Amino acid sequence: MNSGIAAPAASARGVIARWREFLPVTAATPVISLGEGNTPLIPCARLSELVGRGCEVFVKYEGLNPTCSFKDRGMTVAVSKAVERGIAAVVCASTGNTSAAAAAYAARAGIRCAVILPAGKIASGKLVQAYAYGAQVVAIEGNFDDALRVVRELGSRPDFAIVNSINPDRIAGQKSAAFEIVEELGDAPEFHLLPVGNAGNITAYWAGYSEFAAAGRATKRPAMLGFQAAGAAPIFYNRVIEQPETIASAIRIGNPASWEAATRAVQESGGAIDIVTDEEILEAQQWLASREGIFVEPASAASIAGLLKCATKIPPESRIVCTVTGHGLKDPDAVRFTSAPAVPALEEAVRRAIGF
Repeated sequence: MNSGIAAPAASARGVIARWREFLPVTAATPVISLGEGNTPLIPCARLSELVGRGCEVFVKYEGLNPTCSFKDRGMTVAVSKAVERGIAAVVCASTGNTSAAAAAYAARAGIRCAVILPAGKIASGKLVQAYAYGAQVVAIEGNFDDALRVVRELGSRPDFAIVNSINPDRIAGQKSAAFEIVEELGDAPEFHLLPVGNAGNITAYWAGYSEFAAAGRATKRPAMLGFQAAGAAPIFYNRVIEQPETIASAIRIGNPASWEAATRAVQESGGAIDIVTDEEILEAQQWLASREGIFVEPASAASIAGLLKCATKIPPESRIVCTVTGHGLKDPDAVRFTSAPAVPALEEAVRRAIGF
């Protein structure tokens, strides 16, 4: 029976197998993998046309990872290292995606997982994943930042390994997305746009681009542009937001754990942190699904909303990558639609209903 702990193999699919030389693993590290990574980098003709002036836009669709978000990239490394250290359980605070990934990879490894969630503020598609994968779910009265405080306290005990992005193994795994982009494009893009919540992802991508440039596998590094929801934008406003609010639950964070590192990434890259409203996020989500066929959760659409907001400021002939971090089915309740009334089961009635 396969326990999920496999010996590294160069031919295997998964972040550790593919990018081992850039990761904090050794021959003694057991590989806990679900075949994460290698997600599509999709050229988007309509987005490119919208930006105009010869720009090319690509979407890195991280919703096609095993638990349908980018968190799997970091979790394979974090859980593998936890197993190597003989940890009995992993623990995380989460707005949803981290809990799903932690629970899945813990199940794969055969260890326990506890997730601490802010009560009533987790999208249904993510909450059901944590339960399905067998995690012990604890809802607290408070927000994500309160949950992370509790997790930090639990992490001081020898039984637990924290698998939030305060764990550098998480960042190490997540940087692999930048490697894939450079390999597929042949070099780094001029601009990379991401949603920013806990700020680990923008930190990780910058690390990945920097490492590939240092290794001679890229000739340049992109300007990193991060977008926070207007109601949860501590980095943009340069102050902790005590009660962050946004429909984009995955980035509803008022005190990001990777704040300092993300700020450094933005400054070193010549990029910026900006904000987008919930209305802009939902419009971008709908636009991307209906025009490019890419369905993402609201937080993911922050990068697309950001692109639509700043498109005129991007120089001509630029190559632009937008990371969309999670699948749309993670948060189906956020989608706006109106159910059509039933019509008779007749060809003419159906044709009228669809406008032909």
